Amino acid sequence: MSDRLTERVLLYVVSVAGALLLSGILVEATGGDWRPVLDALIKGSVTGDGRWGQTLAASAPMLLVALGTIISGRAGLVNIGQEGQLLIGTAFAVYFGFRIGGPGPLNVVVVLVFGAVGGAIWAGIAGVLRFKRGVPEVLSTLLLVTVASQAVAYGLKNQWLLLADEASRGNRNQVSAQLAEDNRLPELHIFGNDIPFAVFLGVGAAAALAFTLTRTTWGFRLRMLGRNPRAAQRAGVSQTGFGLGAMLLSGAFAGVAGAVMLAGGGFLFGNYRLVPGFSASIGWTGLLVALVAREKALAAIPVAIVFGALRTGSGFVGSTGVESRITDVIQGFLVLSLLVPPAVMFVRERRRARSMSTART
Repeated sequence: MSDRLTERVLLYVVSVAGALLLSGILVEATGGDWRPVLDALIKGSVTGDGRWGQTLAASAPMLLVALGTIISGRAGLVNIGQEGQLLIGTAFAVYFGFRIGGPGPLNVVVVLVFGAVGGAIWAGIAGVLRFKRGVPEVLSTLLLVTVASQAVAYGLKNQWLLLADEASRGNRNQVSAQLAEDNRLPELHIFGNDIPFAVFLGVGAAAALAFTLTRTTWGFRLRMLGRNPRAAQRAGVSQTGFGLGAMLLSGAFAGVAGAVMLAGGGFLFGNYRLVPGFSASIGWTGLLVALVAREKALAAIPVAIVFGALRTGSGFVGSTGVESRITDVIQGFLVLSLLVPPAVMFVRERRRARSMSTART
């Protein structure tokens, strides 16, 4: 076991080093210098004033989306519509949050709950199509992203839905009303950094999900369904019940991610308003986090922080004279580098299993 662990660690080190080398070559090829670019990324994400707090704030919704993706993935479902589920969850949070109102802490709960409800409903549509009509969820969830973006855009054009009144909008045309200060998620101030409550919510949810998937009967049945649906059905696990439940939970996590972006994202995500482009590709990034973490809840925590650092650090790259979108390519290299070791280990395990079976015969 120790040799295999050492082999796995070396694979990750070599892969990440290769990704960083390719990133440096890319920066040099586009007329930049990799040293100031790396310095800008680190300063923008960690060492700058208040930057690591911003990095954690950016990583929190990614982590929540990833946790929902892990649930559906463990059930053998391919949910790739997190971006739409996040948008609908945010729209529900805005609509019901302003109409129900109430004292600050109560309204925060309303925002989070209806964010989860909105995301669950949107994912539930794909779940019903999958288990009642046989429509592949990989198609329905993806197509529903477009429907969600158009629906939210329509809502932001109508005051009876999501659009703020003229006095609240100011010079901005299509924005929702802004959450009052007492209706926002609290923040913890540490060493000049503002850490939103969403960070602790995400880490707590990851720990709870890791325990649930590995230590409870529900988690065992869910994993059984994902690995062998026939065996799970023979063991009394309802494919429709557990599968649809997994889709609902997956969408609920994405919806909560949108709600925390609204109530605790600050200037990172719309300044406590629902605005055009609000999702900022967090749904897609959260999907990548789950993929890189290999559907492990606790592993998703550091992976989400890495992606959050790339997002917050990319804003500083422009000051070096290099196109800031270069960080998107660097992010792609890093994602690939983290996916290569599991693939290599899988191939090696298959070869070892075959050689052992051949030796026995």
